[in-house]
Amino acid sequence: MAKGKEKSRVEIRNRKAGFEYEFLEHFTAGIVLSGTEIKSIREGKASLVDSWCYFAGGELYVKNMNVAEYWWGSAFSRQDPKRDRKLLLTRKELRKLARAVKEKGLTIVATRLFIADNGYAKLNIALARGKREFDKRESIKEKDLRRDSERD
Repeated sequence: MAKGKEKSRVEIRNRKAGFEYEFLEHFTAGIVLSGTEIKSIREGKASLVDSWCYFAGGELYVKNMNVAEYWWGSAFSRQDPKRDRKLLLTRKELRKLARAVKEKGLTIVATRLFIADNGYAKLNIALARGKREFDKRESIKEKDLRRDSERD
C-alpha cells in the first residue's frame, strides 16, 4: 500500500437483525451521503439498529440509519442524523428486490456498514423473512451450543 494509506477498520453491524430475521439473499449497495456524513462514518459514529429499506419512485432508500453529526462540521454542513438515504444498486438488483418484496411479503434490512477499499461507504443489505418465536428459540440454542463447544 502507498505510504500514508492504511486500510479502514470501520465495520458497523446490525446484530439484532440476525436474531429477528432469516436472511435469504445478500447485496452490497453504495450510499448517497451529503456534507460531513462520511467523516462521521469513518469515526464509527453510525448505527444500524432498527434500520430497514423501502422503495419510493423506483429507488431504494434506507430508513432509520443513524449517522451522528460530525463534531467539527459547520452549521451549514450538518444533516438530520436519521434522514432517509438513497442506496445505489444496479437496475437488475433493484427489480429483483422489488419483485421479492411485493410478491412474498419479505423485507429488506441493513446488516453491515463499512468503508470499501476505494474509500466509499458501502451498506450490506439482505432480503429477509421475519422469524417466528420458535425460530428465535432455536437460534438461541444454536448460539449457546457453539459457545459451549468453543470453551472446551
